[in-house]
Amino acid sequence: MMTYLIIGATILIWGTAFVFAYWAVLSARTPQGSVAWVIFLLASPVLAIPAYLFLGNFRFKGYLVSRRDTREVVEGVAQFAASHMPLGDDDDVGYTAFEKIAEVPVLSGNGMKLLIDGQETFDAIFAEMDKAEDYILVQFYILKDDELGREFQQKLIDCAQRGVTVHLLFDAVGSAKLPKRYLEELEESGVKTVNAHDLQGPRNRFQINFRNHRKTVIVDGRVGFTGGLNVGDEYMGRDPHFGHWRDTHCRIEGPIVLQLQLVFVEDWHWATQDNVIPNLNWQGHRSPEDMDALIMATGPADEMETGSLYFCAAIAAARKRLWIATPYLIPDGDILSALKLAALRGVDVRIMIPEKADHYVTWLAAFAYFDELKQAGVKILMYANGFTHQKVLLVDESIASIGTTNLDNRSCRLNFEATAIFFDKRAAQDVAAMLEKDFTECKEVEKSFKDLPRLQRMGAPVARLFAPIL
Repeated sequence: MMTYLIIGATILIWGTAFVFAYWAVLSARTPQGSVAWVIFLLASPVLAIPAYLFLGNFRFKGYLVSRRDTREVVEGVAQFAASHMPLGDDDDVGYTAFEKIAEVPVLSGNGMKLLIDGQETFDAIFAEMDKAEDYILVQFYILKDDELGREFQQKLIDCAQRGVTVHLLFDAVGSAKLPKRYLEELEESGVKTVNAHDLQGPRNRFQINFRNHRKTVIVDGRVGFTGGLNVGDEYMGRDPHFGHWRDTHCRIEGPIVLQLQLVFVEDWHWATQDNVIPNLNWQGHRSPEDMDALIMATGPADEMETGSLYFCAAIAAARKRLWIATPYLIPDGDILSALKLAALRGVDVRIMIPEKADHYVTWLAAFAYFDELKQAGVKILMYANGFTHQKVLLVDESIASIGTTNLDNRSCRLNFEATAIFFDKRAAQDVAAMLEKDFTECKEVEKSFKDLPRLQRMGAPVARLFAPIL
C-alpha cells in the first residue's frame, strides 16, 4: 500500500510540475521568465510548485486604464494637454516616446521640490494635509503600526474629523503586519480604507505578484507627493539594523498632479468599482517654475512592457551622463544592453546601490551583473552610510525622475509603479547635486567577480537564474 501511495504522489507531483511548466510557457511575461520557471519546476518540483502558486507570472487582466480605455477620459486628457502645451524638447530627449509609454502627454506649468529622507518628506506631507480643505488621496505599499504609522494615522483621522474626505489605498502584502484595529480606527473616524486588490486582484488566491507599489499623497488636486518612502519607522532611520535610511520623495505642483490623481482614480476603481472622478478637482493650476513633466505610471495591465521601456527611453536619451539610484540592480536583457551601449558611447553611467541587503537573494543576484557592466565602462557604487532605497534617475541636464520604480523585473513587469519625470534643467541640477553628495558616501566596486567572497561567487549566479521572477 505504501508503495502505491509513493508512486501516486510522485505521479501527482510531476504531473503538476509539467502542467505548471506549460502554464509558465503560455503566461509568463517574458521568455526568460518562462525558461526560469520551466527549469525550476522540472529540476525541483517539490520546491517549485508552491513557489509557482505564490509567484507565478500570470498575466494581469481586467484592470481599466482609463487614460487609455475610457473615451471621456482620453478626450479630457487631450483637451487638457492643448491648454498646457510643453515649452519644448530643446535637448531632443524624445518627448513622444515617453508620452506613448505613459499614455499621457508632457505638460508645462509644473514645479518640483526634492524631499530628502524621512523627516523632510513627512514634515512636508503632514504640512499639506493640515491645509486640506476638500479631500486627500493616499496610497502606500507599506503601512505600519509603529511611531510614524500612528502619527500618520492620527493625521488622517484629524483630517476626516474636520470634514475632509480621505481615501486610503494600501497593499495587503506590503502591509501584511498592519493590525486590523489600525484600519478600524480609521474607518470609525470617517476615513475610507481599501486594500488595493480587495474586490478583484489576481484570480489565483495564492498569488502575491502584481502588487501595488505606488506611494501617493494628493491634497485637493493642487499638490502631490510620490517617491520611495513608505510609512514605517525604518524610513525615518529608526531601525538599528539599517541605521540611516537614505530615500527620496518629491513634492509636485501643476498639471501633473492631475495625472497622478488619475492614476489613483484607476487604482481606486479597480479595488472598489467606485468612480470618484466627479468628486475631485480637475481644474489644475500652473506652478511659477513652469517645468515640462509627466507622470509615468507603469504596471502589468499595460499592453507594452512599459517599465522596461521607461528605462530604455531614458538611457537612449543620455548623451553625457546617466546616473541611477536603485536599491536593486537586476536589469532585464534590454536594459542591460542599453546600459552597456550608453557607457560604450562615452556616457558617464553610474549606478548606486546599497552595500547592505534588505532582500538577500535580490541583493545577491546583482553581483552577477557587475563584471559585464564594468567591462563596458559602467561604474557601480555601493552606498555605505546605512541603506539607500531611493529610485532616482538623471539624464544629462535634461531629465530628472523620482518615483517608485526599482531597476528590477518586479518593478518593470510585476508591480504597479508611478514616477514623476521632469524635463527641465533646474530639476536635473537639483537631482545632480543630491546624487553627488550621495556618491561621497559610496565605495566603487572594483573587485572582479572571481575576487569576491566564496559565498557571493557561489550564490550570485544561482540567484541570477531567478532574476525574471525576483
